[in-house]
Amino acid sequence: MTQRELFLKHIAQTSPSPIGIEVTRAEGSMIWDKEDKSYLDLIAGISVCNVGHRHPKVVEAIKHQADAYLHVLVYGEMIESPQVQYATLLTNWLPPNLNSVYFTNSGAEAVEGAMKLAKRVTNRTEIIAFEKSYHGSTQGALSLMGDEYWRNAFRPLLPGIRHLPYNDESQLSYITEETAAVILEPVQAERGVIAPDVSWMQALRKKCDDTGTLLVLDEIQTGFGRTGLLWAFEHFGIVPDILLLGKALGGGLPLGAFIADKDLMWTLTENPLLGHITTFGGHPLSCAAGMAAMKVLIEQKLVSTVNQKSELFKSMLRLKNGRPLRKAGLLMALEFDSFEENKAVIDCCLGMGVLTDWFLFAPNCLRIAPPLTISDAEIRLACDVINTAMH
Repeated sequence: MTQRELFLKHIAQTSPSPIGIEVTRAEGSMIWDKEDKSYLDLIAGISVCNVGHRHPKVVEAIKHQADAYLHVLVYGEMIESPQVQYATLLTNWLPPNLNSVYFTNSGAEAVEGAMKLAKRVTNRTEIIAFEKSYHGSTQGALSLMGDEYWRNAFRPLLPGIRHLPYNDESQLSYITEETAAVILEPVQAERGVIAPDVSWMQALRKKCDDTGTLLVLDEIQTGFGRTGLLWAFEHFGIVPDILLLGKALGGGLPLGAFIADKDLMWTLTENPLLGHITTFGGHPLSCAAGMAAMKVLIEQKLVSTVNQKSELFKSMLRLKNGRPLRKAGLLMALEFDSFEENKAVIDCCLGMGVLTDWFLFAPNCLRIAPPLTISDAEIRLACDVINTAMH
């Protein structure tokens, strides 16, 4: 049997029509298949590969850690240098109240941990999320997802979840002394890159302060420079009580985290003991890779290049008939009239060696979220291909 046949037979599928490229290698902004055809990657593993595929510093860190040790014991029992050093690096680049890191295996697990932490700290049960939000596919995270199409088949889900319209100040009155946490994305990625008003985000922060509600910001897609600042919450002049990270956090390896003040996080250590536990969360190999990637991001000042590259995309794309291009740094959504039109462009781009995709809640929008290391020449090539596919 061919690799494709074995893939379809033995790998559990998530859709009836996977992209199906048989990958043999990847480097920088490029992926190659078994025929050695190259693809310029405009997805970056869904905002995972912010420093590109197989950055030499990341590969070096993985090799060095693999020579030392891999898993030794469940999370939190041993002092493992990669965890300690990465947590220290992260908190050095975060506001003072975000000083304690709980590493998980994924972004969805970080969401689950934050939900438990908010309930434990506040002794409340209600959690508020927002329409057209995406926070993961585990049952707790799915309960927060702001679209009934994705939730309905898996009911009953968690009780006590209220969904509000995003960026609507009139709805903030639903946040009360009964609310444990409000969880949201600072930019709604899967809705097709929808950013809220600064005034709404600041009003939301104040409402949480007034009611003793924890504000949880999901930066799993937007963190690590994707929007043009290291953290997207910096655009709004606010600081969350709990920050969620994933995707780019691991530098290409599986890793998530929820981050809060130590006084909050410490509540998970008693009543009950081991209030949150994971076997592989914060795996030393993933922490070593993620720390190396973050150091590359900072030392090479990649975040400072994001807005220039974003503007180059905008200037190069031939957007006729007022076609919308929404963007938050190098997270962009090019809108079409229908999914069918968008899918035809995506397929045409793939045939010409440019990999892109659509959004869960905006299937009529084409996703542009390349590695932050993408070069100007690669951007021009990508835009030439997209322009050809659109016309």
